[in-house]
Amino acid sequence: MSARPLIKICGIATSDALEACIAARASYVGFNFYAPSPRYAGPATGAELARQAEGRISRIGVFVDASDAFLADVVDAVRLDALQLHGNESPERVAAIRRHFGLPVWKVLSIASREDLARATAYGTLADFLLLDAKTPKGSLPGGMGLSFDWNLLSGWQAPLSWGLAGGLSPRNVA
Repeated sequence: MSARPLIKICGIATSDALEACIAARASYVGFNFYAPSPRYAGPATGAELARQAEGRISRIGVFVDASDAFLADVVDAVRLDALQLHGNESPERVAAIRRHFGLPVWKVLSIASREDLARATAYGTLADFLLLDAKTPKGSLPGGMGLSFDWNLLSGWQAPLSWGLAGGLSPRNVA
């Protein structure tokens, strides 16, 4: 018998959506703190939802190339269990954020080729978790597009740390 997969549902911005995630037994919910996203929660909404979620589901804050000042504002306002970095954060930036805020850091890598996957090695001791997402078209928002990359690229790949898949997941392909 296989273990139940861990599931994170991202872009939660309403109480009803949060309750649906909890009822569906998701493992994590993601609150989006990237203002250009249509799923932006913002610090006030994020704080309210985090209070509602406390002790019931793990809370992940999703950020894209955020400044230390913005991260500090959100971390002060919102009780998060981890920070998900979905931008162009370098390995050094990931390490600095992890050190400064004392929270687990998930780094998202946009994947379209084996070369993209090879970049994961640089985050091996600096991030706590890797999330592999499809590379989105130029000019579009990072992530949240419902796209998947060619998962055959993962064949033989030696992950430098724990990892998961994002994007384009459905009941037909998640197994």
